[in-house]
Amino acid sequence: MEHPGEKAQLSFLDYFPAQKSVIFLDEPNRLVEKGRAVEEEYSQSRLHRAEKGEKNLPENWLCSFEKVQKELNRRNCIALCALEPRQAGWKINEKFYIEAKSVNSYNSSFELLTKDLEQYKRQGYRVALLSGSRTRAERLAKDLQEQQLSAFYSQDYDRQIQPGEIMVVYGHAKKGFEYPLTKFVVMTESDIFGREQKKRKKKKNYNGKRIQDFAELSVGDFVVHERHGLGIYRGIEKVEVDRVVRDYIKIEYQGGSNLYILATQLDSLQKYSGGDASNTPKLNKLGTSEWNKTKSKVRGAVKNIAKELVELYAARQEKEGYVCGPDTVWQREFEEMFPYEETEDQLAAIEDAKRDMESTRIMDRLICGDVGYGKTEVALRAAFKEVQESRQVAYLAPTTILAQQIYNTFVQRMKEFPVRVELLCRFRTPAQQKKAIEDLKKGQVDVVIGTHRILSKDVKFKNLGLLIVDEEQRFGVTHKERIKQLKKDVDVLTLTATPIPRTLHMSLIGIRDMSVLEEPPMDRMPIQTYVMEYDEETVREAINRELRRGGQVYYVYNRVTDIADVALRIAKLVPEARVDFAHGQMSERELENVMYGFVNGDIDVLVSTTIIETGLDISNVNTMIIHDSDRYGLSQLYQLRGRIGRSNRTAYAFLMYRKNMMLKETAEKRLAAIREYTDLGSGFKIAMRDLELRGAGNLLGAQQHGHMNAVGYDLYCKMLSEAVKVA
Repeated sequence: MEHPGEKAQLSFLDYFPAQKSVIFLDEPNRLVEKGRAVEEEYSQSRLHRAEKGEKNLPENWLCSFEKVQKELNRRNCIALCALEPRQAGWKINEKFYIEAKSVNSYNSSFELLTKDLEQYKRQGYRVALLSGSRTRAERLAKDLQEQQLSAFYSQDYDRQIQPGEIMVVYGHAKKGFEYPLTKFVVMTESDIFGREQKKRKKKKNYNGKRIQDFAELSVGDFVVHERHGLGIYRGIEKVEVDRVVRDYIKIEYQGGSNLYILATQLDSLQKYSGGDASNTPKLNKLGTSEWNKTKSKVRGAVKNIAKELVELYAARQEKEGYVCGPDTVWQREFEEMFPYEETEDQLAAIEDAKRDMESTRIMDRLICGDVGYGKTEVALRAAFKEVQESRQVAYLAPTTILAQQIYNTFVQRMKEFPVRVELLCRFRTPAQQKKAIEDLKKGQVDVVIGTHRILSKDVKFKNLGLLIVDEEQRFGVTHKERIKQLKKDVDVLTLTATPIPRTLHMSLIGIRDMSVLEEPPMDRMPIQTYVMEYDEETVREAINRELRRGGQVYYVYNRVTDIADVALRIAKLVPEARVDFAHGQMSERELENVMYGFVNGDIDVLVSTTIIETGLDISNVNTMIIHDSDRYGLSQLYQLRGRIGRSNRTAYAFLMYRKNMMLKETAEKRLAAIREYTDLGSGFKIAMRDLELRGAGNLLGAQQHGHMNAVGYDLYCKMLSEAVKVA
């Protein structure tokens, strides 16, 4: 980059001395193409913006490729390439030709794998197989030995592999490769099983209790002091007391009076979160009994609410649930087949669920974790454990696409065991659905996965033991009533990235159990999020930039009536892109064809409604543009954004709203929150902020909102939790 306003044009190469630097050029031919493409993109962008009347456009923000190449040629350049580089202005001192080939993908076919390994053995190749688990590495070596292959497991990375030998080691690589000249091959579990292997993570040691309140305190925030009531946080000031200067928290109360408390006593404060973000709370007055009266009034009301809550859930708690036995040999084998290394949070959630299932209590556990954090694996292991007891499992998904995805995952993971998995959704023909329902009644189906079709009156179970509900907030009131009926006597596992306020509220006060998955997968990066007015040129640039790195784009437009017109407009804006659209009112076959076309890379830009919110996980899609983002809820925005950023590539989300539009206060707060929470594992924080913006919802009735507003959500929750324990 060049610095505008400076006479000297600088680039990053100016930091590398010409005489002492050695520059390696990876595929010089490609560098020329890439450099000129970036230069062309920049000039086209300036031209388009100038045509639209934009002024003061920067001219010297990008070094020309000619200048960069000239600077590179002043240094000692070494080319790494597969083909003879074209001259194209390069002055290359040395060239190294590296012939590398990708290895085959075996998709769990052990027969194809052994056939290729036998071929490598005959040709005298040295083969290294990388496994993400030492246990699986040892087992793989034994399996290969049974095929009369010279395979062995070793922890000695310095051990020389002899021609014809196969060494299985613990290690990680994204993809395997072959060096024909040196007759050396590296294979990974990703090549063998068709899945990318995660890296082993070091065990985390927590020196203290985990943070429970994620809300950050800023000057101007309303805070609640348990003894003095509601005030405004005015920052930290240094105050001298008895010749000792200390940091004090300043809180302003009604009438301009201030309270100073030591910064070390921060735990006596709670951030105020009322039930309705649109109402400005009334400040308390220092030195009066007003606050104590308010607390007494709320505490009395809370006791009544707690009594009703306890009675409401007592029926379920008093019933004795089915007690599952300890893990079987099959359970352990099933879990060992998981091709990733579990995170600490994931293991804790799995143990929590198993402990619930092995107790006399009927399980009602909430698993809260971001997209891709391993909630499905928790459900898989719980489902497999239930099936071991000859009991049936129902997995309820909010969309047809997600149901199909979950079905594929269950079938893939359970194919080595005598477990029958069926799918109930509109992707199945009426005849297929009828057969599945009949077999379900007879107990011949172990696991059924589907949408609200599972909740239909004609669907009967012989011995339902576990209900798994994925993203409960996506189901309507009628569906939730049916879910409640199913919940009465069976274990329930609810999976969500951003729980609805009511569900979160019930978990926080101890009515429902909750496990939180905060630990992100390896190599996952935060999503770069931009909130802005709609700008056609920005849309064009964002799409082009993603296409140039071989990726795909989601364009979210949530109106079916003119979604085809929007897709046509995008196609005209980016002529080189293959654009298509999808929405929930399409026929099953149409929707299926579009989605699978997108998955297979036949479509570059998918203009879609929010049906992708809980849809297919496609690691190649790393740019998302959301049209009219101010019209979406906070959790919905977070769920949508979670569709991208599922690889080790930087992802970009553009949340756009109409030009010259005055945003409503709540919409502005939602967009500010989604921009603020870009860190990995922010789903729980988003849910907390959503609870702050929307309120906790009705647990029993509207009366509690007034109580919550009077003392703030945090203190109200604490009071209710204490009252529930007493009751």
